[in-house]
Amino acid sequence: MTSESELRNTWRSLSTSYNDIACELDRQMQSAHGLSMSDFEALDRLMDTSCERPRMQDLASEMYLSPSALSRSVARLEKAGLVQRALCEADRRGVFIDVTDKGRQVHTDASKIQLAVLDSRLREQ
Repeated sequence: MTSESELRNTWRSLSTSYNDIACELDRQMQSAHGLSMSDFEALDRLMDTSCERPRMQDLASEMYLSPSALSRSVARLEKAGLVQRALCEADRRGVFIDVTDKGRQVHTDASKIQLAVLDSRLREQ
């Protein structure tokens, strides 16, 4: 049986590892592509979705960001020309998010950074 102290220590260790990796991803993504880790995560999930045209609410259900933080992230991606937003004609409250060709290229390049950081950091575990 695991004691409460051991559980807390395990949680703290996981949290520290996550924060270290997240900060490294954020630094490298920012330096190479001007993306925050959250911006890359949104772009990555859009690229990995099974939906032909994902809606903002679909992305929100998969992300750890608040709706307003996600909206700001998508706005930054749109400003950088990586995604385009379009209103859903069937439901005027719905917003589609389409990844642009530039967004696809940036995602391909940024994914290499992500995988290199994850490989380096997670192999240390």
